Amino acid sequence: MDLYEYQGKQFLASFGVPVPAGEVASIAADVVAAAERLGFPVAVKAQVRVGGRGKAGGIRLAGDAVEARTVAEAILGMDISGHVVEQVWVERASEIAAERYVSFTLDRSARAHLGLLSARGGVDIETVAAETPEAVARLHVDPVNGLSGEQCRAWVAAAGLADDPEAEAMTELLGHLWVAYAEGDAELVEVNPLVVTPAGEVLALDAKVTLDDSAAFRHDWDDYAASQAGDEREQAARARGLQYVGLDGTVGIIANGAGLAMSTLDVVSQVGGSPANFLDIGGGAKAEVMAA
Repeated sequence: MDLYEYQGKQFLASFGVPVPAGEVASIAADVVAAAERLGFPVAVKAQVRVGGRGKAGGIRLAGDAVEARTVAEAILGMDISGHVVEQVWVERASEIAAERYVSFTLDRSARAHLGLLSARGGVDIETVAAETPEAVARLHVDPVNGLSGEQCRAWVAAAGLADDPEAEAMTELLGHLWVAYAEGDAELVEVNPLVVTPAGEVLALDAKVTLDDSAAFRHDWDDYAASQAGDEREQAARARGLQYVGLDGTVGIIANGAGLAMSTLDVVSQVGGSPANFLDIGGGAKAEVMAA
């Protein structure tokens, strides 16, 4: 279950991760009202589950009520990579002294959780890892023992941040982020950028959170589930217990297992095709599943 940015921030904040104050809005008048409550300048951010919002013009600053209305009208209804913007997140604009990157996910090959921390935030972490791998500090976390404060401090040092004034605040935030990931049953938590303000505060300026659907019985995720509408094909597949992601191509993909589906998508792309979807019907699928 992929959350919108504003939901991801609310999720992280519930575990003590500091985030900028903000409000969600779906019409321009509400954007203006929210901005006036929060105080100018504000950032108005398109809420879509896809990257590239900034480059598409889906994240803009507003210094007064007139600008807030103009920006809201420009962003609401915008199409970003096939996703129509129906809501925006309005937050008080943050002063930024530095940008960092941090994430937690599962490393299946290592049978452990994997944390990534870098002093080079605000950019594509894959590019950073490829061009300067030493700039990304990796930490494997044992699922049984979890993450200790001592490990967090060592991790901050490994990222070259131990001598920074915000090192202690960063260490504390990593602990909260780990709890959000582990106790919140997330498959991914990613903050890029994690910003440091001139006053030394550390804030999650963005939040990408994917929750483990199979753990929903342990949590009250009804509001999150209700916002998962999106593609009608994805809704139909979900109702039948299938893993489906709609894409923009012309070649349909049906596969037994996510790994095979991903490999098939790669092969189709390599030969010049464009996948129309990702559909995993699971290993050992029977005729009934195919008929669905």
